[in-house]
Amino acid sequence: MSHPSEQALPFPILIGDIGGTNARFAIVESADTEAGEPRIVQTASYATIDDAILAVLDGSPVRPRSAVLAVAGPVEGEEIALTNCPWVVRPKQMFSTIGLSDILVLNDFEAQALAVVALGDEHMEKIGPGEPEEGAGRVVLGPGTGLGVAGLVHALGRWIPVPGEGGHMDIGPRSPRDFEVFPHIEKLEGRISGEQILCGRGLVNTYRAVAKADGKTPTLTQPAQVTAAALEGSDPIAEEALELFVTCLGRTAGDLALVFKSKGGVYLTGGIAQKIVPALKKGNFREAFEDKAPHRELMRSMPVYVITHPLAALAGLAAYARTPDLFGIETGDRRWRV
Repeated sequence: MSHPSEQALPFPILIGDIGGTNARFAIVESADTEAGEPRIVQTASYATIDDAILAVLDGSPVRPRSAVLAVAGPVEGEEIALTNCPWVVRPKQMFSTIGLSDILVLNDFEAQALAVVALGDEHMEKIGPGEPEEGAGRVVLGPGTGLGVAGLVHALGRWIPVPGEGGHMDIGPRSPRDFEVFPHIEKLEGRISGEQILCGRGLVNTYRAVAKADGKTPTLTQPAQVTAAALEGSDPIAEEALELFVTCLGRTAGDLALVFKSKGGVYLTGGIAQKIVPALKKGNFREAFEDKAPHRELMRSMPVYVITHPLAALAGLAAYARTPDLFGIETGDRRWRV
């Protein structure tokens, strides 16, 4: 791990949360100031991330010297491709195109994990029983354009995010109704991963599968349409699709909670989780989460929260930019300096 004195980046620091659909940016001017006004752009509106950043900085009186960028995809090599977006991050190129001298690239769910530490109770909506154990492991997962997953462990006085690609774990049927619906869920190279159900397109995929299982014709095509129809109670197919979505989310969250023994809590993040809080509170989420024999009592003791902050990842990145020594992040070959 890098020595604490080497963790700090030079201010002002550009922070960026780059997802498959939207990219969110802000500037942290110093360790004593909050992040500036966020700028949000659609990834489809710009050919490259460099173009998007230059547009965001256009007219800004503050020019960043460094950047901490969180991207939706594994951070490997000199060219970092996003999983659900055609952008490729080339840090060395940014030295000349943007004028930066120090760039750190993290996984987007590392940033979400940082946010769990940075945000207070006012940004949390609790789902079910359990109280967090101080210093215990935590899990963050969020259905969005894809399904992001990260762990968070506390060791040697620091919070250490553990990024991964947990959204691509296998997921399968359990109930008799599951066995009727799952054969109709669209597969990815022969298998059903979490992302085939637990993301925006996965919700639509599930909606279509429920309709096909009953020989009906699906009419909704967008995740927001399915969510709205389900919450309004105007479409029985959408209602069942959302119920299955919530149940599968509970099962997956419970599996991850077992992996990390996350007695510090499980945190659901992203716009979809925020929109379906009423569905999450109905009971089938917690039932699926806790149904992990022989560890039902352990699971019942673990609290689950929905992070309600609209820009949680940016809040996490800002916390790291201001106080990097609170976090144990191995920068290694993910940091580029002039």
